[in-house]
Amino acid sequence: MHVADALISPAVGGTMWAAAAVLTLYSAGRVKRQLDERKVPLMGVLGAFIFAAQMVNFAVPGTGSSGHLGGGVILAILLGPPAAFITIASVITVQAVFFADGGLLALGCNVFNLGFFPAFVAYPLVYKRVAGSQPRRGRIPAAAIAASIVALQLGAFAVVIETVLSGRADLPFRTFLLLMQPIHLLIGVVEGVITAAVVSFVREAQPGLLDASPPTCLPREVARSVAMWFLVLAIVIGGGLVWFASTQPDGLEWAVSRALRGNQLQPSDSSAHSRAAWIQERTAVLPDYDFPHETAGADNDGAWPNVRAGASVSGLVGGAMSLALVGVIAFALRRGARASQENSDHGAR
Repeated sequence: MHVADALISPAVGGTMWAAAAVLTLYSAGRVKRQLDERKVPLMGVLGAFIFAAQMVNFAVPGTGSSGHLGGGVILAILLGPPAAFITIASVITVQAVFFADGGLLALGCNVFNLGFFPAFVAYPLVYKRVAGSQPRRGRIPAAAIAASIVALQLGAFAVVIETVLSGRADLPFRTFLLLMQPIHLLIGVVEGVITAAVVSFVREAQPGLLDASPPTCLPREVARSVAMWFLVLAIVIGGGLVWFASTQPDGLEWAVSRALRGNQLQPSDSSAHSRAAWIQERTAVLPDYDFPHETAGADNDGAWPNVRAGASVSGLVGGAMSLALVGVIAFALRRGARASQENSDHGAR
């Protein structure tokens, strides 16, 4: 559900950039105060895992559409909301800047839609209430599915509102809404099942991660063990499972196509759109998760599985970029917090 620049006006894009920036600063402040240094590597590895997982679209039977894991609920459960938001925002930024997945003008929309709703709404108000303060095995699936559905429904509704406020008259509110919500309901159910499976596995293997109170404190060996599992998953998914991704359009593309009744979405010719496109063309080293077209030589496009070296390289490189960016941010925040504490202690003496 990565929004393209063509759907967003400069005014809406700028407003959502500001909203995303405020949430990022708030989350960074919380992470700086609360995050245990032993969880810093886990943040980075989970960023790599989510990057790779988002590349693998799954078909939604009977619709001609597909969906992919958002990952925000998983991150919120394993890291807590502020760290989850920082992680998903970093992943989405890497996707937009280096892989042209989602527009640069729409980056704030994508960070808000995919980060705010799962981390700060669905997790505390749905997952925590259904699962309870000490999640039991039987409650985790119901809580994960409910939270994922709520997060996807709110994110899909936000996309509709953003396009309407952007003046996209060719995407009428009622028509677009009635296409977006049902398809993302189905996608949310699948994401919920995946989320439940991941969280249940972690709980059975390392219950200390979920049972820690507060969730930012845990034994070092638990963090290291879980980080290694997700690193292996990120490599396996990004290096090979990406070949098995569905080639059908994702839920947003599917809804836009039907709302337009098969017509092409007309791009905006504003200077802001042109500038964003110009920048993205120069920063996207692996556009659309493949080698540049002039060197791709992809003669098996449309095949399934679509065995492409470019996809594997994108999965591994993007995962490494996400791991590095999230890790550097988390480490810098914790180091800054430690320095502030030492200065405070020194001043007290």
